[in-house]
Amino acid sequence: MNTQLKCKKAEIQDLHKIIELLADDELGRKRERLEDPLPESYIKAFNAIQGDPNNELILAVLAEEIVGVLQITFTPYLTYQGGWRATIEGVRTNKFLRGKGIGTQMIEWAIHLAKERGAHVVQLTTDKQRPEALEFYKRLGFRASHEGLKLHLG
Repeated sequence: MNTQLKCKKAEIQDLHKIIELLADDELGRKRERLEDPLPESYIKAFNAIQGDPNNELILAVLAEEIVGVLQITFTPYLTYQGGWRATIEGVRTNKFLRGKGIGTQMIEWAIHLAKERGAHVVQLTTDKQRPEALEFYKRLGFRASHEGLKLHLG
């Protein structure tokens, strides 16, 4: 990928493009509401993320265009002697630019942030309906060391 790719923290004016990226696949179309204006729930969530020092929305920007997004959350644990973990979620890249190194650079940037914050582990999940994402994360060194479960509450 061109070295002009930049990673930066998201701002409120980026929210519509973020939701557009999240909604731009089969799974995302089922759960996101890409409308104009956006539903208030997105604005509330964005403001909560921005107001929490343990959460960051990271954008990949190429030639002034947002081409990727991820969220990283830092969580303190009592395990590992009170260690911190970094959890990466909501990773999306522009579908026309996949395979160009954007996702790799975003994940590497998130890992760098995790190291800076003193996290002892970086963890993430990916939907089983996205086997290509699982292979992508494995190529970056992530290992399926745990079995994850989710309970949707509504």
